[in-house]
Amino acid sequence: MKMDSDLLHSPAVGLAEEEEADMNDWKLPLAFMKKRHSEKIEGCKALAQSWRMKDRMKTVSVALVLCLNVGVDPPDVVKTSPCARLECWIDPLSMSPQKALETIGANLQKQYENWQPRARYKQSLDPTVDEVKKLCTSLRRNAKEERVLFHYNGHGVPRPTVNGEIWVFNKNYTQYIPLSIYDLQTWMGSPSIFVYDCSNAGIIVKSFKQFALQREQELEVAAINPSHPLAQMPLPPSMKNCIQLAACEASELLPMNPDLPADLFTSCLTTPIKIALRWIPGRLNDRRTPLGELNWIFTAITDTIAWNVLPRDLFQKLFRQDLLVASLFRNFLLAERIMRSYNCTPVSSPRLPPTYMHAMWQAWDLAVDICLSQLPTIIEEGTAFRHSPFFAEQLTAFQVWLTMGVENRNPPEQLPIVLQVLLSQVHRLRALDLLGRFLDLGPWAVSLALSVGIFPYVLKLLQSSARELRPLLVFIWAKILAVDSSCQADLVKDNGHKYFLSVLADSYMPAEHRTMAVFILAVIVNSYNTGQEACLQGNLIANCLEQLSDPHPLLRQWVAICLGRIWQNFDPARWCGVRDSAHEKLYTLLSDPIPEVRCAAVFALGTFVGNSAERTDHSTTIDHNVAMMLAQLINDGSPVVRKELVVALSHLVVQYESNFCTVALQFIEEEKNYTVPSPANTTEPGNLTPVSPAIPRLRSVNSYTNIRAATTARNLNKSLQNLNLNEEGGPAAFSPGNLSTSSSASSTLGSPDNDEYILSFETIDKMRRVSSYSSLNSLIGVSFNSVYTQIWRVLLHLAADPFPEVSDLAMKVLNSIAYKATMNARPQRILDSGSLTQSAPASPTSKGTHIHQAGGSPPMPSTSSSSLTNEVPKPPTREQPATRPPYTPTLGGQAPHSHQFPRTRKMFDKGPEQAAEDSDEPGGHRNYISLALQTGLCDWSAKYFAQPVMKIPEEHDLESQVRMERQWRFLRNTRVRRQSRCITQRGVSRLDDQIFINRNPGVPSVVKFHPFNTCIAVADKDSICFWDWEKGERLDYFYNGNPRYTRITAMEYLNGHDCSLLLTATDDGALRIWKNFADQKNPEMVTAWQGLSDMLPTTRGQPSASAHSLARRVSIYLDRSKQGGAGMVVDWEQETGLLMTSGDVRVVRIWDTDREMKVQDIPTGADSCVTSLSCDSQRSLIVAGLGDGSVRVFDRRMGPNECRVMTYREHGAWVVKAHLQKETDGHIISVSVNGDVRFFEPRTPDSINVLQTVKGLTALDIHPQANLFACGSMNQFIAVYNANGDVISNIKYYDGFMGQRIGAISCLAFHPYWPHLAVGSNDYYMSIYSAEKRLR
Repeated sequence: MKMDSDLLHSPAVGLAEEEEADMNDWKLPLAFMKKRHSEKIEGCKALAQSWRMKDRMKTVSVALVLCLNVGVDPPDVVKTSPCARLECWIDPLSMSPQKALETIGANLQKQYENWQPRARYKQSLDPTVDEVKKLCTSLRRNAKEERVLFHYNGHGVPRPTVNGEIWVFNKNYTQYIPLSIYDLQTWMGSPSIFVYDCSNAGIIVKSFKQFALQREQELEVAAINPSHPLAQMPLPPSMKNCIQLAACEASELLPMNPDLPADLFTSCLTTPIKIALRWIPGRLNDRRTPLGELNWIFTAITDTIAWNVLPRDLFQKLFRQDLLVASLFRNFLLAERIMRSYNCTPVSSPRLPPTYMHAMWQAWDLAVDICLSQLPTIIEEGTAFRHSPFFAEQLTAFQVWLTMGVENRNPPEQLPIVLQVLLSQVHRLRALDLLGRFLDLGPWAVSLALSVGIFPYVLKLLQSSARELRPLLVFIWAKILAVDSSCQADLVKDNGHKYFLSVLADSYMPAEHRTMAVFILAVIVNSYNTGQEACLQGNLIANCLEQLSDPHPLLRQWVAICLGRIWQNFDPARWCGVRDSAHEKLYTLLSDPIPEVRCAAVFALGTFVGNSAERTDHSTTIDHNVAMMLAQLINDGSPVVRKELVVALSHLVVQYESNFCTVALQFIEEEKNYTVPSPANTTEPGNLTPVSPAIPRLRSVNSYTNIRAATTARNLNKSLQNLNLNEEGGPAAFSPGNLSTSSSASSTLGSPDNDEYILSFETIDKMRRVSSYSSLNSLIGVSFNSVYTQIWRVLLHLAADPFPEVSDLAMKVLNSIAYKATMNARPQRILDSGSLTQSAPASPTSKGTHIHQAGGSPPMPSTSSSSLTNEVPKPPTREQPATRPPYTPTLGGQAPHSHQFPRTRKMFDKGPEQAAEDSDEPGGHRNYISLALQTGLCDWSAKYFAQPVMKIPEEHDLESQVRMERQWRFLRNTRVRRQSRCITQRGVSRLDDQIFINRNPGVPSVVKFHPFNTCIAVADKDSICFWDWEKGERLDYFYNGNPRYTRITAMEYLNGHDCSLLLTATDDGALRIWKNFADQKNPEMVTAWQGLSDMLPTTRGQPSASAHSLARRVSIYLDRSKQGGAGMVVDWEQETGLLMTSGDVRVVRIWDTDREMKVQDIPTGADSCVTSLSCDSQRSLIVAGLGDGSVRVFDRRMGPNECRVMTYREHGAWVVKAHLQKETDGHIISVSVNGDVRFFEPRTPDSINVLQTVKGLTALDIHPQANLFACGSMNQFIAVYNANGDVISNIKYYDGFMGQRIGAISCLAFHPYWPHLAVGSNDYYMSIYSAEKRLR
């Protein structure tokens, strides 16, 4: 039932449709948008460990110097009456002077002992200068490098002098004797802490600093003058390590209020709670009593104030280094608060910012009030003491900070309190939970928590057996180790690893907690022998093997990494793994649906074979077994996996170096004697037309500098090969094959370390093809099928990998072995030029440069004795101006430094500021395979734990920029769909309005409209150009990176509805996926893989003589480089994330882009190539058009033998296009080169309609919405037909001043929605035609 067309476009209906279309876009899965595609595979930047105390210290000795002279007031102080009298809470006048002095001394010692019970205490009561000297020197002698405290009470002597003296007595107490601070410094040495409780105490602090400066100057003089008396003396201690606390400023007197003790400063420092409250029952160290609890709150508050106010390093030094110093400084904050209210300002060195106004003091006053308010009822009625709500409230404040705050703000001031609360069983669980949530904010939060001093607390908690703490502790430790892996040693020392082993073995623990436990264990065993031994004894290997098949992918991944690390360079663990068949159990993960898990399994198997202990037959057999299993991943869809594979195989290569050298030599010799047919050229001779003269012009200076830079230096060479360097009159094809390996050329050879390459990319590529074309069996003999030969071939294959980082790694491994092989085989210094034909590609001197005709096989490098010695060949001198700034790639950490040049730099320039490393020895080649060959996978995987795990991902956050942009794109999509539907439903009666024409940089071979924006991609043989068809301007042009003998044969937009990626397919079976194109950024390769291996060079199908000759004529007319085969054809299904690929092969291969692996091979059952693919996810159907004229329908839900459900053989020739309409009862439309268009209903065996169009079709496309199809013919015109077969437009000329005739059509494509037709022709022009303006 059709709705009335007016109703269809009424606003109400339109709105509902818009919403629905929107929903469909939201539901579509996105391909290649995971973290592994969007970020570099490397770990976090290591944070500087500022939290570890470099030098923990103890105050081991304490000198208590009391100058009270009880009963006699010093002459320079006029006391009030009544006056403050109490010293250490004792009234000295209440007993005899001598007894009072001794009691006060004993009390002061007790007060200090509360803070540091283990120190040696020495009292010096009313001493002389000599007694002080003796005391200080003996304490320093015993303390050695530790800290000594000097406490001075000067209430019975005159005030300190401006000359820097304090006062003591003579023997008979008849005189006051000055004691110079300079002498005191000498006797006390450092590190020391001084406490001065006397009036004008600030003077001492100043004098102390002046004397310290004076000392430093004297030392500088002595250092210059050897006859100086100080020069012979041992170096005195540095005064920087001295801390001072003084009761008041230089000009202030101590308070004399009778309500206060006389030694108010000492009381604040040593009995803070008592002075704050004067009296409260209970014991300080029992937290259940009021006094104990207040002491605990006081500690938490002063710690918090200090942490929030002090600079971090000062906080560490004063509050975390030494227990006694920390206590004195916490109490000093109280002294400042109390004494300031009596107009006295305590002074410290190092000086602290003022803290007496800090808001946390109000929390202290409240806690004190709550406590005191209970006292009457506790004392009179004996009621129980109610605990303070202080800690619970502070945790709530912390929680509010966590839940309410924005990203960038000051850290929460309650952090030190959370630390205090970890000690309390009542609050522990909540505190750990909040701490975990805080650490989850990122590495900065972990560093902050470590700097507060959390480490010893969470380490101690691992001794707890409480099950409810397990998830929290595992989470917290995972966060700490992800940021600072150096804690592995502390854990093993305290047996902490056992805690995590038990969590891992506990099957009742949720998978994510076991994952964190195994991550922690993987950090403990990482390159740490003690950790490996401890965990091996703890049965880690068996525990891990049990969990390899866990449904949780992150757990599988980390179990594999953990195994790989425990037996890395640790043989006992490897043998334990052998006994448990660990390698065989890991094999199952090699086909895991998650690429990261496959990667981790490859890593584990790589370190398994990479042990350098002595070899036995048994271990060699195992190594071979593992190697052959790994070799199966050669065509894995994920470059991350293949990179790990190269590294794993490199371990094997190092292990069996001599065997690989033998194989390398055989291959090198073999490659010399064999000419390889280039895959593109095994076609009828008629196809090999000479290269058109336009090609060198295309790559000439002007157009080439505009191409964006290639992704690796190797690709740079491949692009440069077409530069027309006219030497001796002919165009010399440039390729890495004819480059010299002298070090100046190495910058272009694609080696990241400026190492020299023996095997060029071309040589390796040729070897690879030799090994697959020739019957190597007969040539190399029995060893051909050895494991080493197989692995060498795998590495050759990986060296030609479409993903540059993979091929670079493989090139390193191959060249390392080739270098060793050739050096061992030919030790002489100047190598015989004849014997070196292939092992070392030589320099492109003018004589040696081969001029390539249309043969297409890689060049044979010329022979020259300069190849391994230091003659640097003369570079061809031709410099061209760069017109576009050079592009520094963001791909891969291994970008060779040649990226920093303009594209047109001289071939043999030195790299920027990089001197040639010409060494005299041929040994100047460095070993390529060093231990450093690794992929960063493990560190990158660990980054997961360092990043926030609990945070809503940005794409799910409704307020985020990402989400808003996505919403905008989906609304745009809906608008495009709706507006284009209006036009196509009215019917398109003409399609010849030229809306765009431009000359493309290369001959267009594939063209693809972006479904929703105004961008069109045009591919030539090896580059892609982007045009904005609305504005008529070029947006981008970059090199695809495919080898010289291949061409781009298909393109698709992935995620076209959202963040678009571009897929390119080349006729060697490689797929590459690009991002950041056409948007002012540099295009980046997201991923690349070999979609089809073993692409067969085929002839076109041969149904009948006449059709065959027509096909040949058409193929000559097609893009000159096409030469025969269908290349690679693809079709993309966004709904399922499946990619169908086929071409010059006998299967349709289906890739799952989510898993990045091949999921199905459907045999075509034909003996010719697939020329067109079309699929429909709703019906699970795939339609393939073939070179022999047949159209085949497959149901991919069925097994390989019965999945071909229909074969139509009505066409007599090559099928140009087979299209399956997406509706539920959509038809198949197919067209052959003979111009017959046939309509099939998939359930019936014969066509239901046939239309005849022009013969000699070269290109055809069908509009999915408008029921139009367009044919391009070799007779230089385009015909557009409607569904009834009526011609609605014939296009023969370009619009414009000259009205030039259209060239032979090389490609054409309809826009998926708008009635636009893009046409590319062999004369380089790219034009777009549309319906009449009034319709649009």
